[in-house]
Amino acid sequence: MSAGAEVRTERGSVLAVLRSRHVPRLLSASLIGRLPTGMAPLAILLTVRGNGGDYRLAGLLAALYAGSAAVSGPVLGRLIDRTRQAPVLLASAVVSTAAFLALGLVDPVRSAVVGALAAVVAGAATPQLEPCLRVLWEHVVAGEHHVRAAFSLDAATQELIFVCGPLAVLGATAFGGPPAGLLAAAAVGLFGTTWFATARPARAWRGTPTAGHWAGPLRGAGVLRLFAALVCVGATIGAFTVGITGHAEVAGSSTAAGWLIALNAAGALVGGLAYTAVPAARREDRRLLVLLALLALGYLPLVSVLSVPVMAVFAFLSGCSLPAVLASAFALIARMAPEGTLTEAHAWMITSFGVGNALGSAAAGTLLDLVAPWAAFVLATAAACTGAALAVRRLLA
Repeated sequence: MSAGAEVRTERGSVLAVLRSRHVPRLLSASLIGRLPTGMAPLAILLTVRGNGGDYRLAGLLAALYAGSAAVSGPVLGRLIDRTRQAPVLLASAVVSTAAFLALGLVDPVRSAVVGALAAVVAGAATPQLEPCLRVLWEHVVAGEHHVRAAFSLDAATQELIFVCGPLAVLGATAFGGPPAGLLAAAAVGLFGTTWFATARPARAWRGTPTAGHWAGPLRGAGVLRLFAALVCVGATIGAFTVGITGHAEVAGSSTAAGWLIALNAAGALVGGLAYTAVPAARREDRRLLVLLALLALGYLPLVSVLSVPVMAVFAFLSGCSLPAVLASAFALIARMAPEGTLTEAHAWMITSFGVGNALGSAAAGTLLDLVAPWAAFVLATAAACTGAALAVRRLLA
């Protein structure tokens, strides 16, 4: 196929998905409703610091938010699988919004216990928009190729959450002071979730009310190895974020870290859009193995720790494979998850990635203090290689 034909195919796949009925609303509502995930860490930091608190308290509250979200995601996913999307999404949005408001209106430094409780509740009640959207794709997009294109578009556009989220916090705090970031997260999350939950596909979707197996989707060695591989992928991204920040500081340009991370996200956006043109694989698990190997290869050049302009190029290139890895994993779990557990399975994917991200960030921070930035990039590459090793043995029977 010529380069021009590939571009036309890619554009056609994306446009076909976006022109499908309900897709623009579901995709945009999901992105808006998930913005608090990208807003909360910075908003919590600015609120704590604005009230005279230290970074230790800010980090603790941010960790409580992220940790509770990771733990509760599969629980809410299972509840949705047993009932319906709309009621669970709306109820969790109301609770999460109230917790964000409490965290923004109460001084988290003077009332640390209240602040910690609010952070836990805000995270635990995070609406499961991401898993719900992925469950709905096959209901709103026709044809296997277009469903795969939707997965890839989904994986690519979620980078906007972590680019636009912090910018939204900065804009809100510029007008309303430090707590305004949390208040904005509350408003944005409630609006986006309500818009998504009231769409016809979300209202019409019904789960399986049977009790099912106690382990839900965590049955079978293949599923567990897939989740373990996603932990490794998350660790790769976490280690990169810490490592690139340390590299920028050592290079004497700490402000460059934001741009390098943004370039990594931009590479993911471009890579995800390009992946929409790729046809379905006969063996999706074999494709995932190749994509994980490419992910590792993309982070390997960063070990050299070159000048900031050169690192900018490699930061962009290293992000290109991530959406393809995630899209392939989405397609795999859709085939591997037992009936009636798909929402919970996607929630476990998010939890796996989040746990890996936290572990990678923590380990990379230690390496940064004890060794140098290049050690964090070694960790990122090693984590991606481990993910590929977990996929060597076939995931599908």
